[in-house]
Amino acid sequence: MFIPASELVLNPDGSVYHLHLLPEQIAQNIIVVGDPERVPQVSRFFDKIIHKVQKREFITHTGTYKGKPLSVISSGIGTDNVEILMTELDALVNIDLKKRELKEEHTTLNIIRIGTSGSLREEIPLGSHLASSYGIGLDSLMFFYDLPQKPLEKQVSELLRTQLSLSFEPYCTSGSEKLLEKFAPYFLQGVTVTCCGFYAPQGRSIRTQPKIPHLIYALNQFRLAENPNFHITNFEMETAAYYAMGRLLGHELLSLNAILANRITHEFHQQPEKVINELIEQTLSHLIANNV
Repeated sequence: MFIPASELVLNPDGSVYHLHLLPEQIAQNIIVVGDPERVPQVSRFFDKIIHKVQKREFITHTGTYKGKPLSVISSGIGTDNVEILMTELDALVNIDLKKRELKEEHTTLNIIRIGTSGSLREEIPLGSHLASSYGIGLDSLMFFYDLPQKPLEKQVSELLRTQLSLSFEPYCTSGSEKLLEKFAPYFLQGVTVTCCGFYAPQGRSIRTQPKIPHLIYALNQFRLAENPNFHITNFEMETAAYYAMGRLLGHELLSLNAILANRITHEFHQQPEKVINELIEQTLSHLIANNV
């Protein structure tokens, strides 16, 4: 299948349009972060950095960590940026960019998100680290894709749409079982909601009133009758898109969250950078220890 120039846009040097990367400039194991300034926070632990590439909010450092090839890339904020990042990363490994054709053999990337998050449960303390077993998207990105869902995921999507009186159907997707198994012993596990904004979409009211004033309570109280252990633990702005795009494109995705806020107790961690740095070091350590 030939891919026209209008569909997969390339730069004059042959790199993918937004990331400005060439295939040889990324590793198979990738850490993604939202904040561009967090890229050097991760790569400072590398043995060496071989490639540094920046375009807009997308910054990439590729090198080695304890001898293992590794990339760290920033996405910026939001699921729209995640869609661009995931599509172009996939193109780098699964499309012959010169011929503009799909490669015969599929390459699977291992992608781990390191991000910040707010807790929706009183018992999840500030400063903890949480691995997302599922991502639930309260945005419309998957309206434009044909996302295959498991029965439980479909049930969650339909129930949340009803309970929140949404005009669109949310989407629910599990993360990588392979990666979760390797990281689960060291992290809390939970179900993460991805919101399309930071203020009203996360139930905040500053000078405007949210359309869903009971959002925090509804997410906190969400239950499945058939699976009472399934409850929502936290929310942020990217996880669900990563999980959905990972399923669509055939990549392994895991989201690791630094819990900085508790929306039930109305607290915020006084040393957020300390919590994030601890999560970065813990992630890098387990990448090596578990041979990801």
